[in-house]
Amino acid sequence: MSKIEEMIARLCPDGVEYRELGEIAELVRGNGLQKSDFRESGVGCIHYGQIYTYYGLFAHVTKSFVSNETANKLKHVRKHDIIVTSTSENIEDVCKPVVWLGGENIVTGGHAIIIRHKQDAKYLAYYLMSTDFANQKSRYARGAKVIDVSVANLAKTRIPVPPLEIQQEIVRVLDSFTELEAELEARRKQYEHYRDHLLSFDALSRERERESKVDHLG
Repeated sequence: MSKIEEMIARLCPDGVEYRELGEIAELVRGNGLQKSDFRESGVGCIHYGQIYTYYGLFAHVTKSFVSNETANKLKHVRKHDIIVTSTSENIEDVCKPVVWLGGENIVTGGHAIIIRHKQDAKYLAYYLMSTDFANQKSRYARGAKVIDVSVANLAKTRIPVPPLEIQQEIVRVLDSFTELEAELEARRKQYEHYRDHLLSFDALSRERERESKVDHLG
């Protein structure tokens, strides 16, 4: 039994609770922000298109800036908030997340949704990239040439919410795989499989049940 499985057995004896995202977070739809608003300096901003063309899962600095006047008209993003794309030309990029980890508040605009929460931000971001979440968002995506997931539908997606201690351990493990992935592309499939395995709490529960039966028979 892995450390995470042991923690789940100890802290979640009845299994990990799944809750709708809208129950554990506040979802805020962005507004405005055109590329023509960009300036050389000012208030940091993340345009929705940059989330799937420039940023990884986490960001400490922004590529672009807007004036204070423009920033006052836009939705503000605080440290540990998650910005997700609500619109894309393909299903893969819809709801792609980026966690803001910088020291100063920034802003975002239309076609983006801000997720404000009290969970581990990296844990949520990793889950939003999992196969389990991809299967959910595909049911709520609308459109053909332009695909959209509304705030209301994103709020309906179900998220496994283990205690923060477990979330942080999952993040520690996945962060280490992310570092390896940057060095060895061959580890990518192994990482994706392990990510989905760690975030599929139903599968972990079934494994514990099988192990318990084997121990009992022995």
